[in-house]
Amino acid sequence: MGDRIPVTVLSGNLGAGKTTLVNHLLERSGDRELAVLVNDMGDVNVDADLVAAGSDLDVDDGVAELSNGCICCELQDDLESAVTRLARERDFDHLVVESSGISEPAPVARLFTTESRAAARYRVNGLVTVVDARLFVDAFGGDEVPERRAAGEDERPLSDLLVEQVEVSNVVLLNKADLCTEAELETAEGLVAALQPDAETARTEFSAVDPAWLLDVERFDPDAVSDLPGWKRALDDDGHGGDGDHRHPDEVYGVSSFTYRRRRPFHPERVADLLRSLPESVVRSKGTLWVADNDQRQTLGQAGSSVRVTAEGPWVASLPAVEQDLYRSNRPDLDWDDEHGDRRTELVVIGVDMDEANVRDRLDDALVTDAEWSESASLPAGPFPGSTGEDAVLREP
Repeated sequence: MGDRIPVTVLSGNLGAGKTTLVNHLLERSGDRELAVLVNDMGDVNVDADLVAAGSDLDVDDGVAELSNGCICCELQDDLESAVTRLARERDFDHLVVESSGISEPAPVARLFTTESRAAARYRVNGLVTVVDARLFVDAFGGDEVPERRAAGEDERPLSDLLVEQVEVSNVVLLNKADLCTEAELETAEGLVAALQPDAETARTEFSAVDPAWLLDVERFDPDAVSDLPGWKRALDDDGHGGDGDHRHPDEVYGVSSFTYRRRRPFHPERVADLLRSLPESVVRSKGTLWVADNDQRQTLGQAGSSVRVTAEGPWVASLPAVEQDLYRSNRPDLDWDDEHGDRRTELVVIGVDMDEANVRDRLDDALVTDAEWSESASLPAGPFPGSTGEDAVLREP
């Protein structure tokens, strides 16, 4: 086993802080050479771009991405191919697999524990789940252990997936601990202990942990048996009830997603009002916003009632022509429109029992009209930052 590459499988609920953790590990990797595979719902892998932006690696050079699916089921072949290719083409010390917020970790781990091309090159080092501590307590906080429905039942709540993720974990990070009281954190720790007694628990803020503690300690034991119920039952019965009747989490947990793309800017005030009043069914939205009369590419990060936008840098189309040409020559794959350049809105919206048509209509209503577009310089600036690196909080829990 010593010559095989250790792999850490990272899971957690939507918006809990998985990508923040990956960037934290990359920035503080020390002498370690880390490779990262990012899986996201939707056909735009926003997390892969954010991970690459937070490191010295390019998406094609150490940060691999799998989009528009879930690696616990229909992307299994892609996952195996991606990690095998990484091992063949790059020298690195440790692989981190960041699964999407609706992926079940057991099938992902099983790829590395059964006979496969991936298992021949890798060994599982640990299964790590990141949870939003406050949401975890709100979902499950009570005197009883969270009750789970049978795997074959329809319409299991999304909270069941969080239970699945915690049950098979070796490490649970109770993230956003600064937003919880001591009593709430103790409740969260008790819930984790009830669901998975063998898991180590750590309280974190902004997913900050010691990389050595998380990556250098081998916690996954394929011969271990835990009482309630640990990884073994999940892996042995395929993590889906043992009858092979696995349905994608989209169907089981009521999760759906869509990608919203437009080559027309948003009205600054209307889109701000929309983002502040998203329906509760929208669990997560993230991506790039084009806001009228703002040269900055705005990155949206929304998780539940928290909405934040960050100015990630100027649109290439807003730069002087010489700089545009230089940038485009170095990025031949840049999505470029003859009229608008790289300016565009590209969002992934994830929800539970979400009315997609209604959300799309509301987004469309927030776009500038033809008359407003022709007079965009006179529009109000709205709350969106105008300098690279600045951010704005549009809504807080």
